[in-house]
Amino acid sequence: MQQIIRQLAAEIRVSEQQVRAAVELLDGGATVPFIARYRKEVTNGLDDIQLRELEARLAYLRELDDRRAAVLKSIDEQGKLTDALRAAIAAAPTKQELEDIYLPFKQKRRTKGQIAREFGIEPLADKLFADPTLDPANEAAAFTKPPEVLDDGKPGADFSTVPAVLDGVRDILSERWAEDPALVQSLREWLWAEGLLRSKKVEGKNENDPEVSKFRDYFEYDEPIGRVPSHRALAVFRGRGLEILEAKLVLPVEPEPGKPSIAEGKIALHLGWSHQARKADDLIRKCVAWTWRVKLSLSTERDLFARLRDDAEKVAIKVFADNLRDLLLAAPAGPRVVMGLDPGIRTGVKVAVVDATGKLVETATVYPHEPRRDWEGSLHTLAKLAEKHGVNLIAIGNGTASRETDKLAADLIKLAAKVDRAIEKVVVSEAGASVYSASEYASQEMPDVDVSLRGAASIARRLQDPLAELVKIDPKSIGVGQYQHDVNQSELARTLGTVVED
Repeated sequence: MQQIIRQLAAEIRVSEQQVRAAVELLDGGATVPFIARYRKEVTNGLDDIQLRELEARLAYLRELDDRRAAVLKSIDEQGKLTDALRAAIAAAPTKQELEDIYLPFKQKRRTKGQIAREFGIEPLADKLFADPTLDPANEAAAFTKPPEVLDDGKPGADFSTVPAVLDGVRDILSERWAEDPALVQSLREWLWAEGLLRSKKVEGKNENDPEVSKFRDYFEYDEPIGRVPSHRALAVFRGRGLEILEAKLVLPVEPEPGKPSIAEGKIALHLGWSHQARKADDLIRKCVAWTWRVKLSLSTERDLFARLRDDAEKVAIKVFADNLRDLLLAAPAGPRVVMGLDPGIRTGVKVAVVDATGKLVETATVYPHEPRRDWEGSLHTLAKLAEKHGVNLIAIGNGTASRETDKLAADLIKLAAKVDRAIEKVVVSEAGASVYSASEYASQEMPDVDVSLRGAASIARRLQDPLAELVKIDPKSIGVGQYQHDVNQSELARTLGTVVED
């Protein structure tokens, strides 16, 4: 824990004592707003931004610590824990790097490389890589063995021929190199900087299909993966999830047929090997190519796609949080009598009048639009309600038929002006109003009011005091961002929850 406190202090650039005090308060159940507002003297003035960063990093570093302990235990139980390995695990700064170190020791299904090792081919692999002047075929002849027959009589591994033994050498070397943390990390960072995200339409999909045509921009698309904007990344991943798009990571320069790729060149450079026309060099080149094409290309693509999705989700969630904060902190109209209009066409415009304290005093439904087109009757009903309750402000929901309903409100304002009564109108976001109207909270507040009319009351109140009304609704239901269902739901809920809490 002391190590975590030291690291947090360095990252947030505050003293260890401040971090320790904040961690104790958080562990004791105190919230960030409470600590920032009422415990400044304990944390020596940490503000809410520093405390939020501290809270998030504390959770990550504790998870990293737990995983570090599990990795150490697993390697120790295998009897393979060395001092150098222990130091490398202790120094791993991220979960990704820790998993890279653990990869060679992870319990996995029996691989071709493991089978080849079990049949004693590893010394040959080491020998040929150490001295490529040796003739692979001559050396491999001494390692051939009769085919394995399993207990149930079925055939097992077969290293009875020289080509089979050399395939075993390839499997051992490529597996070893693909689990080299330094190589994996350098390839990953190089591809993040220079690799391309490429997408195209899945063969056979009809591009005139409305669902398919939404992704038209990505039918022939590529862009450096490290610079793909959040919205484009999430669009590609959604298209791939719907099996409309194929997406893959491609090298910055595609290799010519039969020539090694840049990635293979980087692997060779890392190994300190180059083709010098020695007897074993063709075999080693084959092993290098196998390492990239079979072992590392797919796993690197998977890692970088996960990183791209993670980064894109963070941006999308931040947009959600910023929009929610702006909505909640919108300037309140204050204690005024408000008429809420929840627009609708066939089902009519729902009307609710709330007094200056936010109490619902009367409701109605009018039908100014298709199919009834009772414009005059609707206007008459609204005018009577406005006069009866002293309405001086109209809140219009921004949903279907909002503009048509806005005209109705404008006509009502003209009528009121003729008798020297001033009424103003404001279009407000009705996001989440339907969710609220069917909630348990709404049924407790307005038990005798029809569900459809509760939305109009909510629209009126959220003009009076947006914060007081919107906190009744699950923040995710307010719908203030893109790709809501594509991002990490628990992280979205946590982030929006902190906005409301703040």
